[in-house]
Amino acid sequence: MGCQMDHIDKKILQVLQQHGKLPNNELAEQVGLSPSPCLRRVKHLEDEGIIQKYVALVDPLSVNLGLTVFARIWLRGQDEKTVNEFVEAVTAFSEVVECQLIAGECDFFLRIVVEDLEAYRKFQIQHLSKISGIQNVKTEIPLQQIKQTTALPL
Repeated sequence: MGCQMDHIDKKILQVLQQHGKLPNNELAEQVGLSPSPCLRRVKHLEDEGIIQKYVALVDPLSVNLGLTVFARIWLRGQDEKTVNEFVEAVTAFSEVVECQLIAGECDFFLRIVVEDLEAYRKFQIQHLSKISGIQNVKTEIPLQQIKQTTALPL
């Protein structure tokens, strides 16, 4: 982005990454501004696309999505048609919460959230494995989540 940010803009972003629903007057107090200039800065950060959107982070266990798996995907080829078909297919699945194109051993790395191991098995058989162009899928099952954050290190 071409937007110049000073230390106050970064502080605003740090606070909002932790408390996105914080009222403007409280945000202004935490970053050392009066409410009007703080609101203008937040609006500018939104207009510049630095703040992309506000979301609610949902506890997966509370909504019966207790299993996160990571799937490494190898495609039959890396041509544009194969890659685009894979990307189009995988973006349609709500279970896939993250998809990364990888430079390395595999082609794509997916983070998939489902109810349990049986639900993942069904998802892999009924959806993932039916995507034409997939040569191989290797699934990694984490034993314990040590750290997960959405906050960027500003």
